[in-house]
Amino acid sequence: MGNESPLTRLLARPSAPSGPAQEPTAQRQLNVVVSGTESDAHTWNLVFLQLLLEELGHQVHNLGPCVPATVLAEECSRLRPDLLVLGTVNGHGTEDALTAIKRLRAPGGPVGMPVVIGGKLSTSDRGRQDAERLLSAGFDAVYSDDPGVIGEFTSFVCALAVGTS
Repeated sequence: MGNESPLTRLLARPSAPSGPAQEPTAQRQLNVVVSGTESDAHTWNLVFLQLLLEELGHQVHNLGPCVPATVLAEECSRLRPDLLVLGTVNGHGTEDALTAIKRLRAPGGPVGMPVVIGGKLSTSDRGRQDAERLLSAGFDAVYSDDPGVIGEFTSFVCALAVGTS
């Protein structure tokens, strides 16, 4: 464990079964924008996402909390990221995210940019329905606030970096 960071230890997976060694897959560095939703003033989740993505070797532009959909679309058009990650913990993420994705997927918005969201999307127990609404509206992936989804998110990012997502 020596010089590993806390994030590396958090994301450590059990060793693969013994067998022939596999060549590591080359990954390209992604240009990622991380942002909070318009009504969410929390920052710790955005800092965590930034640190996680940077540890995976990607360049991150953290727009911070309370980003209006118009500003988010403008910044994504200007920065042209390979991925947009929205994080929310206040329980109002679904409605904010629907407004944001409508703006992002509108004509003249950034084309072909994967967009994901994760966190506490609602204060209700409609998690599955909210996720379906967000996916139907144009999100590429939706992650709950369950700590176990960090591995799924990391896998998505890694697949995108090797061009298989």
